[in-house]
Amino acid sequence: MQQPEPASPEQEPPLVLEAQIKPAHTGIAGRIRNYFLTGLIVAGPIFVTSYLIWWFINWVDDLVRPFMPPALRLETYWPVHVPGTGLIIAVLALTLLGFLTANLVGRTLVEFGERIVVRMPVVRPIYRTMKQIFETLFSKSGSSFRQVALVEFPSPGMWSLVFLSQPPAADVVAGLPEGEHVSAFLPCSPNPTTGFYFYVPRKVIVPIDLPVEAAMTLLMSAGMAGGSGSGSANGDQARLAALAAQARSANARTAPAGEPPR
Repeated sequence: MQQPEPASPEQEPPLVLEAQIKPAHTGIAGRIRNYFLTGLIVAGPIFVTSYLIWWFINWVDDLVRPFMPPALRLETYWPVHVPGTGLIIAVLALTLLGFLTANLVGRTLVEFGERIVVRMPVVRPIYRTMKQIFETLFSKSGSSFRQVALVEFPSPGMWSLVFLSQPPAADVVAGLPEGEHVSAFLPCSPNPTTGFYFYVPRKVIVPIDLPVEAAMTLLMSAGMAGGSGSGSANGDQARLAALAAQARSANARTAPAGEPPR
């Protein structure tokens, strides 16, 4: 049998060069891009965190500095500005205020000041609202968002994360339908400071074992970042999907006979 003739030298080099040069060029560009993205992922959070801390320290310093006597300012003795002195003084002043308020004399003065404030028509609602918010956020006995749940919203088959807060007040319960209701806040994504606040029957919510911080991470990243420290975004999403499926099954079992399951 006659063997095929080898390819001519004029045609082989271009094919060899194209097969060798193009993958090498693509690989180098991909490595450079990966190195850049890796450096951005490492440096980005550090830079943003450092910048926010630096901004907060200088912001507190600017607020406290006008109330500080020159003898307590380090700029009086040093030729350069030292950030953080105002923050330290603010922390010490707040701690001292809390200590004085804890005793009888301080508590009496605070109650006297509150009685004056609540008599002011415009200031009274603002003060009461701010006091309730701060007590809820920072008080150990406050009823801040401590539980995460799923609620079927905005339409059947679609589940949203909600944060459960304190039970509704007695005057609100009087106007609600029969049955136990809970206060729920449905935050928007990626800005969880806005959302919807409503009262929902307890039987239609599905409590889930997800920390508040993990739920906040999921909301602010729109599901791109993992919510739990040991899990990933896909793991959290899979767990939420499984819980939503359980909720749909529970709704189908508890639906009235004449009503189709949702």
